[in-house]
Amino acid sequence: MTSTLDRPILANSAHIGAVRTPARTAVKTSQRTPAPLYVTTADLQFSTKAAALVLRAARVSGPVFRDDAAALTGLSISTVNRQVSALLKAGLIRERADLTPPGAVGRPRVPFEVNTDGFLTVGIHIGYQVTSITTHDLQHRVAGAISIPTPQAATPDEVVAQIGASARRFADRWVGKRLLWAGVAIGGRVVDGGVVDHPRLGWQGVPVGRLIAEALELPVSVASHVEAMAAAEQVVNPADQNQNFLYFYAREMVGIAFSVDGAVHTPAAGPPTIGHFPTGPTTLLDPDNTGRLEQAVSDTAVLYAAQKAGIDVSSLDELRAEARTGDAVANAILTERGEVLGRTVALISDIFNPDHVILGGQAFTDYPEALPAVSKALRATTVITQRDVRVARSAITVQQKAAGAVALDAIYADPLEALARTA
Repeated sequence: MTSTLDRPILANSAHIGAVRTPARTAVKTSQRTPAPLYVTTADLQFSTKAAALVLRAARVSGPVFRDDAAALTGLSISTVNRQVSALLKAGLIRERADLTPPGAVGRPRVPFEVNTDGFLTVGIHIGYQVTSITTHDLQHRVAGAISIPTPQAATPDEVVAQIGASARRFADRWVGKRLLWAGVAIGGRVVDGGVVDHPRLGWQGVPVGRLIAEALELPVSVASHVEAMAAAEQVVNPADQNQNFLYFYAREMVGIAFSVDGAVHTPAAGPPTIGHFPTGPTTLLDPDNTGRLEQAVSDTAVLYAAQKAGIDVSSLDELRAEARTGDAVANAILTERGEVLGRTVALISDIFNPDHVILGGQAFTDYPEALPAVSKALRATTVITQRDVRVARSAITVQQKAAGAVALDAIYADPLEALARTA
């Protein structure tokens, strides 16, 4: 994946510049200028830079020998040797002398792999109701995670500042680890400098990247969350690099992202908006007859429909529990959600005609009993008889994996340049 690393922003301005570390971290007797922090929008693409290709070979195929890395990346063995030496010096990879074949002579026969011990990144997914904060190693694996209610503060800046403070406290637990980068995945439109417009939250021009950078004192990448989820699928399933896929997400919000040849499409006007799509006929969902997708299938909407149907529940977990213990109406509501989503997936898929479709979000993964309804509605609606549809590999950790993909984007894109940014 590639990331634009040359978009720093001013701490007190919307213009291009440098974010200074907070005064509370400065040494009182020192007159030196604090190192600038950087904020960037994540590009979410596979990188073709030599160091990135070698690091990816170590991540995907490691422990790997240098000649095998050359074959995997298409680089010459001399180029691989130079990149391996640089990545070893930076500490991003490590050699595995214990796996050297008997009788082998010289470094080329010493395999190398990603160093998962010394470094971490911080991922933040800001949701409509819940925010998740995670740490990830260089393999994109979750090292630790917490969830907090998305703060209800007076202004958007205060909301983000409170999330940043929580993330700082969580990051401070990881004594002995070097934190390299932070990533923020959030709904809405993300523009240069990590500035966010989020209509659902009522945000306009909120400097999310800057506020998180100030709190964590780390470089920060920001991306729209559905696009980040699509990127996470590429990270956990690199075999699909050359395929085109549609990612369809549904939970409290619904959204789509499209990936072509290893690059997640990020429209300049912001991610596609599908929450207003017509649902078609509904029975239990959308009791106010809005006819709009998000007002019918979002978590809030489904819970509202259940309460209007006389089911005494206060959360989706309770509704799913009722359905699993024999409440026919609860099951019918969740099944109808699957049917509406299946129809919508079919119509959008027919427009894009991707190699395959990935369904992500808890609307699909938290009640798998409704997946047959999704499948049936999709097949009944689509004109493509052999549509390849899959449930996201990230499953219930989709928000965490998305934030991790954003946090690792710059490192996977240009690892040596990214490491220099953190010095």
